[in-house]
Amino acid sequence: MVGRATVASGLRGATGGGVGLIRVAVSQRVDWVAGRNERRDALDQNLCRWLILAGYIPMPVPNSMDQAEKNGCLSIQNWLSAMTPDAVLLSGGNDIGEALERDDTELCLLAYAQERFLPVLGICRGMQVLSIWAGSALQPVAGHIGTRHRLLGELTGEVNSFHRFALADCPPGFAVTATSEDGSIEAIRHETLPWEGWMWHPEREAVFQPADMQRLQALFGR
Repeated sequence: MVGRATVASGLRGATGGGVGLIRVAVSQRVDWVAGRNERRDALDQNLCRWLILAGYIPMPVPNSMDQAEKNGCLSIQNWLSAMTPDAVLLSGGNDIGEALERDDTELCLLAYAQERFLPVLGICRGMQVLSIWAGSALQPVAGHIGTRHRLLGELTGEVNSFHRFALADCPPGFAVTATSEDGSIEAIRHETLPWEGWMWHPEREAVFQPADMQRLQALFGR
C-alpha cells in the first residue's frame, strides 16, 4: 500500500522542483452497471497512485467522445489538442472488442502518439492493443490468470499475471524483451518509436516494485 503522504510527495515532485509537468493520457476501461443502467469509464486508483509516485500527472481519457463527435460535440482530437499529453498509457481491463468505444479511443491515442513521437506504455490489454495496431494477433493462453511467474530475457524478475489472451507472435516492428517460463511473450519494445508493452500489472502489486518504476521513468522521462 502507498500512503497519502507518499502520493502527495510524488504529486509535488511532478509539479515542482524544476522537474516540469509531465502529463500522461491514460485510457480507461468500460464497465456496465446494470443496476443503475450506466455505462461507466473506470480507472483503478492504484494506477493513478503509481503514476503520481513516479512523478507524473495522470489524465484519464473519456471513451464517449467518438459518439459525441457524431453529435457535433468535442472530439478526441480536440481533447488531445487541449490537454497536450506528453505520454500515453493504455491501461488494462476489457477484452478487445468488448467495448468498441474504448477500442476506437485507444487507436486514436496511438495515432496521436505516433504522429508526435510520444512515449507509450501498454499494460496487459494495452500491450495487446499495441499488437493489434501493428497487425499481429492474439491467442488464448492457459495458466496466466491470478498467478505469478518469472520474466526471462532482457527484462527479469517476478511479475503478476491476470490475462487469458497472449500475443500469438512478436508484432511487426517490435522486439520481444521478456517471456514467461512457458514461452509466452510478456514484454515488447518498438524498434523505432518509444513504445513498450508489459503483460503484467505494476499497479496491482501490494508494494510498487522499484524495477517497474525505473522502467517507467526510463520510458516517459523525468
